[in-house]
Amino acid sequence: MKRADAVDVIAANKGEGVSVATMRSVLHWYEAGAADQRHIDCLGNMGGAAALGLGLALAQPERRILVVDGDGSLLMQLGTLASVAGAAPANLFHFVLVNRVYETSGGQALPAANSLDFAGLARAAGYQQAESFTDLGVLRERLPGILGSAGPALIALEVDEETSGESVPRKRPSDPAAHLRNQLTGS
Repeated sequence: MKRADAVDVIAANKGEGVSVATMRSVLHWYEAGAADQRHIDCLGNMGGAAALGLGLALAQPERRILVVDGDGSLLMQLGTLASVAGAAPANLFHFVLVNRVYETSGGQALPAANSLDFAGLARAAGYQQAESFTDLGVLRERLPGILGSAGPALIALEVDEETSGESVPRKRPSDPAAHLRNQLTGS
């Protein structure tokens, strides 16, 4: 499936949740209109999206937290899976876009690219739910049920590698703490 199509499906199910997007998914998240409210970009911290999402999930247990991560990013801080599983936030939904390359840094293959099973790693760490999808229609059909269940959940989405040369947006708020407060309160 195409990354933009997968992101569109996730964005259509955001509702009143808080989102965190990282690296190559950021641009698509904005294009899908999901970054207008209750959203944080995780740029400049490859692998940090799940940890940021975990902090938000623990601080805002009444809100659904959607993390849109990349496989290369997650692999950079794979131990975060254990931290998420250990804290067990029922409101955390961790989407991993799997294309098996470090796309942001030039398309280098991930170590063990052809044998990595991110849903399997999440299950082994202790996530409540972990599933993989290769078909956009099946994702569209099953996602509302997953989001209606208790997490933490990892949803691995097999997406095509893209080498379009799109850059990751680098805009940062002048006052990140105020920006985060405003995003969470809707101010």
